[in-house]
Amino acid sequence: MTQAGCPTVIGVIGGSGLYDIAGLEDVRREAVATPFGTPSADLVFGTLDGQKMVFLPRHGQGHVQSPTSLNYRANIDALKRAGVTEIISLSAVGSLREELAPGDFVIVDQFIDRSFAREKSFFGEGCVAHVSMADPVCGRLGDALEGAAAALDAPAVRGGTYLVMEGPQFSTRAESALYRSWNCAVIGMTNMPEAKLAREAEMCYATVAMVTDYDCWHDGHDDVSVDAIIAVLVANAEKARDLVRAVTPILAGRGQACHQGCHTALDTALITAPEARDPAMLARLDAVAGRVL
Repeated sequence: MTQAGCPTVIGVIGGSGLYDIAGLEDVRREAVATPFGTPSADLVFGTLDGQKMVFLPRHGQGHVQSPTSLNYRANIDALKRAGVTEIISLSAVGSLREELAPGDFVIVDQFIDRSFAREKSFFGEGCVAHVSMADPVCGRLGDALEGAAAALDAPAVRGGTYLVMEGPQFSTRAESALYRSWNCAVIGMTNMPEAKLAREAEMCYATVAMVTDYDCWHDGHDDVSVDAIIAVLVANAEKARDLVRAVTPILAGRGQACHQGCHTALDTALITAPEARDPAMLARLDAVAGRVL
């Protein structure tokens, strides 16, 4: 459970091209079972400069999971069971703005969820909950990431909307133009329902969107190709590892629950009357909602 006095454990979800965290010490791997199925990979436990950390490659070792086939619920539940209190999500994205070039990072503050083939909640029949997603990422984590990026002199922009598409195909030109008209900054396939589930599990969550290409709207650049993306992914992965190392001491040592309410998101979310809650459902929720159940 995440509450006042609960020690900080930083979870890092690595996106495309980021399958490890350099510098981890006391490393061990563990397969974590969840009521929602199998996570993308074994969790990697370790310490970075003395701070406890848990790493999960979102797509599995060797990138064997597509955005649609990912078991988002198992991933978040496993991280919660591992004691993670704050999640830094690293995600490869396409740019929807001229000024956001390949190699830039965006510390996202909003999402538009256009995914449709995924389980999006831990709750459901037998125990219904509605968490607020007005501010879908933790501003405290965003501040820390912004400060760490500035210290590294890294090309990071604070704020921007991440359009989450279903995939695995890339956008049509018409779709790309539509999303630009919505004032979206970047487009990707993985951070929803990840952010929603992290909120339900009462963990702080922030996204660093790593630009690999201009989406197909840009007439002056080649259409999106896997080869072009991989070339940028390699360079982005090194910058992402540097960012994780720089932000770790900033986040270490938090002694109280998040002042922005991430760690208490379920306080006003449960709507099913206690006497009507399904015991089997409650058993499945032991990790993500144990604090309030």
